[in-house]
Amino acid sequence: MTDPTTDSGRKEELRSFLFLTVVMVPVLSVMIVGGYGFAVWMFQLVAGPPAG
Repeated sequence: MTDPTTDSGRKEELRSFLFLTVVMVPVLSVMIVGGYGFAVWMFQLVAGPPAG
């Protein structure tokens, strides 16, 4: 395991942080919102539109 105080350890930590914030958070957000929308859509296909 690398020592996080070394220069290469800091670079790796920065690269991991940027990957998580720039790539993973937006991808997961889109997947969660899309999955919720799909679930609502499927539910409305089965149960019908909301009454009102």
